[in-house]
Amino acid sequence: MKKYPVLLVLLLSFKCFAQNDPKIAFQKSRYELAVSYYQKADFRKALDLFSIASRLKPENELGKESAKKVDALKTILRNDVLGHLVGTWKMTGDKPVWAQTNDVNQNEIEETIEISQDKILFYETDKKTQTKKLIKTEDLKYYNKDASDGIFSDIILSDGTIWSCLLNEETNVLHVINVARKNETGIEKITENNEEAYFIKVK
Repeated sequence: MKKYPVLLVLLLSFKCFAQNDPKIAFQKSRYELAVSYYQKADFRKALDLFSIASRLKPENELGKESAKKVDALKTILRNDVLGHLVGTWKMTGDKPVWAQTNDVNQNEIEETIEISQDKILFYETDKKTQTKKLIKTEDLKYYNKDASDGIFSDIILSDGTIWSCLLNEETNVLHVINVARKNETGIEKITENNEEAYFIKVK
């Protein structure tokens, strides 16, 4: 008979240990905060928090539910951003518009891109003759190495380069940064001297 109280104490101790696991407690707090942002339709913050929750304990129920939310929110956010991206964009250089020099305006060639729901078309226009030439066409393909990460706007081109796309919806300025390259051995991150470009929407 004495064994039962001991067993009961052990079970209760194990339950308390699980409840007091700081990793699980932190996961729960991230999940609950993510839900509150989701209910307010602040999907970007919700995505980041669900991403954290899904990585802390991916095997438990909160982790699995968070991963589902991450996947759904990426789709919502990509569709929202794409609605603003569709159109024609003129490249202004590798620095913000306010930091540009006169050298950009003196270029004989104007570079533009046209973005549709599933394609990116790259053009060069001769400023003197106004001759527009299609340089290349790319499929609009999102880079999604880790399904549980909070990155939703990176795209990958056919040459393996991965670009982070940052859109300022108020100013209609698109800033793209080459953050990595996919090669035969995997993904090579670029952390220094990243190639980048700025575009303004013209149509």
